[in-house]
Amino acid sequence: MNFDDTPEEAAFRAEARAWIQANAPKHLEEELRLSGFGGLYLKSEDPMVAAKAWQKKKYDAGWACLHWPKEYGGRGTSPIERVIWTQEEGVYAKLSAPFSIGHGMCGPTVMAWGSEEAKRERLPKLASGEEIWCQLFSEPAAGSDLAGLRTRAERASDGSGDWIINGQKIWTSGAQHSQWGLLLARTDPTVPKHKGLTMFYLDMRSPGVEVVPIRQMNDQRTFNEVFFTNVRIPDSQRLGPVGGGWNVSLTTLMNERLSIGAGMPTGFPELLEYAIATGDVDNPAVCAKLADWAVKASGLRYTAFRAISALSKGETPGPENSIGKLVAGSMMQDIARYAMDLQGQAGLITDPDVAAGHARFQAMALRSPATRIEGGSDEILRNIIAERVLGLPADVRVDKDVPFNAIPTSGRK
Repeated sequence: MNFDDTPEEAAFRAEARAWIQANAPKHLEEELRLSGFGGLYLKSEDPMVAAKAWQKKKYDAGWACLHWPKEYGGRGTSPIERVIWTQEEGVYAKLSAPFSIGHGMCGPTVMAWGSEEAKRERLPKLASGEEIWCQLFSEPAAGSDLAGLRTRAERASDGSGDWIINGQKIWTSGAQHSQWGLLLARTDPTVPKHKGLTMFYLDMRSPGVEVVPIRQMNDQRTFNEVFFTNVRIPDSQRLGPVGGGWNVSLTTLMNERLSIGAGMPTGFPELLEYAIATGDVDNPAVCAKLADWAVKASGLRYTAFRAISALSKGETPGPENSIGKLVAGSMMQDIARYAMDLQGQAGLITDPDVAAGHARFQAMALRSPATRIEGGSDEILRNIIAERVLGLPADVRVDKDVPFNAIPTSGRK
C-alpha cells in the first residue's frame, strides 16, 4: 500500500488545509486540545452552539459528510479524501462529536434503506448539523443480545397503517439533544427473535417520548434512558421490510464499529507527550511500555487503512472492523491507569485546572469502561472476530429457532 498522496490527493489536501486555516474557530483550539474523552466539553461557550456553528460552516462550504452524494448534503468525494479531510481538520474534529452517530451510523442506514423522499428530506439536515440523530437499540434486558429487545411496535387499530410504540431503551448517547432517532422494535413475537424485528426512524419530539439522562461516574450525562408510551410512527418512516429489521440493523452495526473503531482515541499520543514533558521517557521501564503501545497504535492505524481501502473499492464495512474497537477500548483503559500511576498521588486530582496533564488521564479512566461496552461489548466483538473473521465454530444458541414469546425469561418453571 502506497501512503503517499497522489497529485489529485495532494491538491485536495492543500485546498482543505487552506480552508480550515481561514475558517476554523481558532479561539477554541487550545481548549479542544485539552478537552476530555467521551464527548465535547467546553467552558468558554456552549459546546452545542459551537459544534452546530462549525458544522454549518463546513456544510455551506461543501466540506460536510464529504463521501455522501451531493443530493444528500455531501460532496461525493472518495473515502481517501474523507480521511485527508479528517487529518487536516485535526483538533477541530472534536466539534463533530454530537453528530458522530448521525453521520457515521444513522445516515448510512437511511441512505441504504430509506425512500428517496426520506433521503432528500432528512440527510441534508443531518449533514448540516441542523438535526442531530441518536441510535435507539440497547434495552435493560437486551444490551449485548440486541435481538432480545422487547420494545413493541404494533399496528394502530384505526386502520391508518401507523405503528404504536411502547417500551424502553437505555444507554442512548445524545438522546437529549436529538431531533430524530433510529429505532429497532419488535413487530412479531411469534417468530424467532432475529426475524420479528422492524426498523423505523422516529421524531424524538413525538408525544409519548420521554428522555431521562443517566448520571455517570464522571458526573457527565452523555447516556440516556428513553421511554415510549403509545408513540405513533407513520409507516412511511419504516426502513426496510416488516420483519426485516435485523438485516437493516446490520448496516448500522457495521458502520458503528467502523466509525468507533477507526476514530476511537487510545490516549497514546497524550501519554507520550506527558512522559516526554516529565522526563519519564528516560526510564527504561516506561520506554518499554511506550514501545509496546506504539506498536499497537500503529497496528490500529494500518488496520483502519485497510478498511478505508475496502471502502474506496465500494465494499461494505465488514466484521473485521470489530478488531479496532476491541483493541482501542482496552488500550485506552490500560494507558489511563498507567499514566495515573506515573503521576503518583497527584493522579487522584481530577480538576483539570490543577491536575498534571489537565486531568486528561483521569477523564479517560472514568470514561473508558463505557468504551468497552458501547457499540458491542468486548465479549461480543471476540465472538464476531472468531466466527466471522477466523471462521471458528459458532457459540451454541439454544434459542435460535425458538419463537421469541416462548423463550423463558427466568430460570423458574
